[in-house]
Amino acid sequence: MSFDPSAHRMVPEQRWFEDFQLGERFPLPSRTMTSGLFAAFQAASGDNHPIHYDREFCRAHGHAEMLAHGYQVAIQTCAGAGIFPHLVEESMKGFLEQSSRFLHPVLCSDTLYPLLAVDELTPQRSTGILGLRSTVHNQHGVQVLEGRHRYLLRKRPT
Repeated sequence: MSFDPSAHRMVPEQRWFEDFQLGERFPLPSRTMTSGLFAAFQAASGDNHPIHYDREFCRAHGHAEMLAHGYQVAIQTCAGAGIFPHLVEESMKGFLEQSSRFLHPVLCSDTLYPLLAVDELTPQRSTGILGLRSTVHNQHGVQVLEGRHRYLLRKRPT
C-alpha cells in the first residue's frame, strides 16, 4: 500500500464558506493556567510586570494570585487549537481580524474553557467572510472574555 500525504488529514472532507451555519460551535480544549504557562508567556511576550509573575506583589495589591495577561487569555481562543483550521485547509484565504474584551480577571491555576461559534456569514462573489464569536469561561462558569475572529474563506469551486 502506498502512502499519499494529501490523504493524511484530521477531517475527511474540506468545508467551504457555504458549508457553515450560524450558531455552529467549535469548542477548544480546556487549559489550566499554570505558573509554567505564565512563565512561558512572559518569556514570549517580554511583559515583565510583576502582577504576572510575583505572587507577593499580587497579594500586596489585593490579589489572591498572579493575574494572567489579557493576551495570555485571548490566545486561548486560537482557532488552531481546535478542529476549525483542519476543516478549512483548502478554503481559507486569510485571518482578517480579532478583537477581545476582558470581563473578569484570570488567576494562576484557573481552568479556562474557550469556545468559537459562527455569528457571521457574509457572502461575496467568490469568497465569504465567516465570523466567529469567541468566549472564554473559567471553572466557576464565569465568562472572562468575549471577542470575535473573522476569516476570509473561498466558496466551493464550481
